[in-house]
Order: sequence, then C-alpha cells, then structure tokens
Amino acid sequence: MREHGGYQIDPQRDLVLERTVDVPPHKVWQAWTVPEQLKQWFTPAPWTTVDCEIDLRPGGIFRTVMRSPEGQENEGVGCYLDVVPNQRLIWTGALLPGFRPAPVANGDLVFTAIILLEPHGEGTKYTAIVIHRDAEDCAQHTAMGFHQGWGAAFDQLVALVQRS
Repeated sequence: MREHGGYQIDPQRDLVLERTVDVPPHKVWQAWTVPEQLKQWFTPAPWTTVDCEIDLRPGGIFRTVMRSPEGQENEGVGCYLDVVPNQRLIWTGALLPGFRPAPVANGDLVFTAIILLEPHGEGTKYTAIVIHRDAEDCAQHTAMGFHQGWGAAFDQLVALVQRS
C-alpha cells in the first residue's frame, strides 16, 4: 500500500487519476456540485448526462442518469459520505441516501470515489481515487476504460469551466 493525498491506496483494488489544471479549486468544485454544470461534463462524449440530483451533505443523494448515443439510459444512485467545500468530496454507490445499504446485483460495479482538490498556484491539483471492494472489480473498471473515461470527463469539466 502507498499513501496518496492522505489516503492509503491498495494498487490491487484502487484506481487513481491525477491532473494539475489552470482552473481554481472553487470552479472545479462547482462543476462537481451544481447539477446543471455536472450534466454538461460528467459522462464522456458521445454519452450524455441527462439528469442529476445532488443533496450536498453527508447522507445526501448523488444521482445521475447517463444516456448512450443509442438512447440506452443508465441510472447511478449513491450517497455522499464527506463534503468539504472546495477540498474534498466523497461518495459511494454502496449506500443510498440516508446511508441505507444499496441493493447490489451480481456483477454490479460498486465503488467509493474520493475527489480531492488542492490549490496549485492559480490552478488545482485534482485527484480522483476510486476504491473497489476487490481486485476483480478494480480490474473490471480498468478494462471498462477507467483512465480514458474519467480522464475524458475531467477534460470536459476543464473545458466547460474555462468557457465560463
């Protein structure tokens, strides 16, 4: 195990995406926490995010609906675990709002995401840590294109914020 951003990273079960960008932390935070902004970048193109619900508090809902180019929709519902404005956002699909355990079907990819924002000059050091329950889930997420997908989505976030 190694430490990253104050968190212990298990290379068999955790994935990390790190970038430094010329966007201040508060703008990255807004893109993650304002539904109308999140819908514009959250899903890598050509997919889109067509709905989003955010109750920004521990136990609050984090729900997104993604749509494929063919019109297939995929809803994700989770729960915020930790919210520190402009610094840290932690959410999981393992729990529903109010910290209620989520039903999990065999084969469902369930993870906890830690988003860390650190000032870096005029910009932000952005770190996304995605924690999986086991090595198989981590390998599945890697095979699904975690780095490409989360990287492309973050590039879309940066482009959105730079336009505003």
